[in-house]
Amino acid sequence: MKNDIKTSEDIDVCMHAFYQKLLNDELTKPIFEYLDLTKHMPKIIAFWEFILLDKEGYKTNVFEQHVHLNLDKNHFITWLRYFNETIDEMYEGEKCEMAKQRALMLANTFYYKLSGEFYSF
Repeated sequence: MKNDIKTSEDIDVCMHAFYQKLLNDELTKPIFEYLDLTKHMPKIIAFWEFILLDKEGYKTNVFEQHVHLNLDKNHFITWLRYFNETIDEMYEGEKCEMAKQRALMLANTFYYKLSGEFYSF
């Protein structure tokens, strides 16, 4: 049995593995390869710490940080697939399920805001 996500280190390891998948995929690589992950990863980790561990400190509007990326439905499908796959490979439990639910909610909300279309991923 795998452990659940319990610590900031768990989130750190998971997000690094997840972003490696995004950077190795032909569809998502052009979106994420420009990122300085050394600078950006602490923000990603802080976001998921806020969501999963109730850690205070994350105040950024997530949508505003991504609105300029020209994302389409396939980007969201791929992002969710890798996110869920990474979580499932590494962990299991209540926080894992919460992470996947929140990621799904983010994808649906972002896609609607960007396209004006409702799509349930």
